[in-house]
Amino acid sequence: MTVEGTKKYMHHYNFPPFSTGEVRRLGSPGRREIGHGALAERALLPVLPSPDVFPYTLRVVSEVLSSAGSTSMASVCGSTLALMDAGVPIKEPVAGISIGLVTDTKDESKYLTLTDIAYQEDAHGDMDFKVAGSKKGITVIQMDTKLNGVNTKILAEALEKAKKARHSILEIILKTIPISREKVSPYAPTVILVKIDPAKIGEVIGSGGRTINKIIAETGAAIDINDEGTVTISGKDRDACQKAAQWVEGIVKEAQPGEVYEGPVKRILPFGAMVEILPGKEGLVHISQIAPYRIEKVEDVLKIGQIVKVRVAEIDDQGRVNLSMKFGVEAENQSRPREPKKRFYRGRSR
Repeated sequence: MTVEGTKKYMHHYNFPPFSTGEVRRLGSPGRREIGHGALAERALLPVLPSPDVFPYTLRVVSEVLSSAGSTSMASVCGSTLALMDAGVPIKEPVAGISIGLVTDTKDESKYLTLTDIAYQEDAHGDMDFKVAGSKKGITVIQMDTKLNGVNTKILAEALEKAKKARHSILEIILKTIPISREKVSPYAPTVILVKIDPAKIGEVIGSGGRTINKIIAETGAAIDINDEGTVTISGKDRDACQKAAQWVEGIVKEAQPGEVYEGPVKRILPFGAMVEILPGKEGLVHISQIAPYRIEKVEDVLKIGQIVKVRVAEIDDQGRVNLSMKFGVEAENQSRPREPKKRFYRGRSR
């Protein structure tokens, strides 16, 4: 048992008394329920997606309504269907089956293995061998036996029967739901991972947390950043999370010459205007780059808050971004290197 720790996947197994026709008090989970839950949980662990692919924490609850066999193995099959239906991209489905054993009380060499034991086969049998796995192999096994031991012949036979039964169950599961749903439920919280350069974590956080707090305040999304540069964005509103993710990506993105942006005019200067091309990143549009004709004042064409389309003309040695509002022929003419003028010198011949 884990007294304190963290998990990305939990399976809770509940076995109420009415599932076997009994009438008694409902209480906290017993050792049997905790053990069955742990067994079914381990059966699915090998096929779960990595946190980098699917960053959600998962909790599956098995509510046993009626018991007529191995409910822990039935919980494994039910968990597979539930995860696939919920949009969890598991690597492959997993199914489980229980194999029983009945031996001659006088001669243990005489025995019979039983597939999917129920009722008296379980109560009076000599073995309950639970096997779960995918078509590629076994993910978990657990055995209860009333004998002093089980020889390798019986074990091999039980594993072979379990494989045959498991594959049959998996075929039924795949007919019901061939692959995991492409998207999680719209009612599920949204979790988005954004990978950034660890050296740029400070840019996302900002001075005194100003930048990240602004993103949280305006989008309503929760944001967490670890030392490796993984930004986890979560919230109930999918659009708000997408906006926060784009904001973070914009902060760490480096503008490249030739790229085109649309952004608001932030400041107007005597010699040009500052335009925000990415969150928190501005570039200068020189007065000569605002229009294809000569203008006297920047204010004659631009005003604060106006959304303009700009092109990254160059990034100088100091990292400053120079922008242009000229496109097409004007831009090509300006970017074309000037040919040196031919000069003719007049002088006396020597």
